[in-house]
Amino acid sequence: MPAENSSLTESILRRDRLIVAAGLAVLTVLSWAYIIAGAGMGMPAWHMISVSLFPHRMAEMSTPDMAHAAPSGAGHWLLVLAMWWVMMIAMMTPSAAPLILLFGRATRHAQAGGRLAPGVVPTTAFAAGYLLTWLAFSVAATVLMWALERVGAVSAASMGSRSAWLSASILIAAGLYQVSPLKHACLRVCRSPAQFLTRHWRPGSFGALLMGLEHGGFCVGCCWILMALLFVGGVMNPLWIGILAIFVLAEKLGPQGRWLAYVSGLVLLAWGVATLMA
Repeated sequence: MPAENSSLTESILRRDRLIVAAGLAVLTVLSWAYIIAGAGMGMPAWHMISVSLFPHRMAEMSTPDMAHAAPSGAGHWLLVLAMWWVMMIAMMTPSAAPLILLFGRATRHAQAGGRLAPGVVPTTAFAAGYLLTWLAFSVAATVLMWALERVGAVSAASMGSRSAWLSASILIAAGLYQVSPLKHACLRVCRSPAQFLTRHWRPGSFGALLMGLEHGGFCVGCCWILMALLFVGGVMNPLWIGILAIFVLAEKLGPQGRWLAYVSGLVLLAWGVATLMA
């Protein structure tokens, strides 16, 4: 019986890549399902779908009475935090999956070659570190959302900007950041998973957690301003969320991702100026 258990364990470990890939896929699907169902906000996300070149004009239609009626207690803002974090998981996990899978493969290869002690590959710790970084971003986004709602710049009903100045500022800032050296330094790391693992390798589960945190930091550095665009299109607008998720995937994994960032920067700058002039 012990021999059979050992054989079963070895068989499972040989398939760890498929197990991790399936786990990431399930996590992504469940996250999207939670967002589409409304993320506990009391309204399915498809009711928030809107298409407009200047979304703040639609948000302006929400009346002060609607904003006053919106929940504002600690429980509500914990739900908002959960919404942001699950949304980040749904949007960012697909683009991080190649690195997470490569980490598992590299670790297993090192164990097979005797460079690392045999055992369970700490892929979960690596992924947890990555997602914890986005939790930190979600805390910051929730605090910003609370502050913007307090001053009336963001609609409590649509969860989007109701100010031309706020929308234009975010769009212009995003355009400038997309062509900045810092953006492209972070993007290079995100587009080079093998190089990241070579330069930042740490052994053990705690080392994997730290690596995940570190790569998550580069990922936040690459994409934080893109996530801020949710305030322009509506934080719970599934169409806007989907467009941004596809863009992030193309920017990080696509063959022309570097140039896509530059082109998007110019488009965002033009859109910001148009918003101010409209």
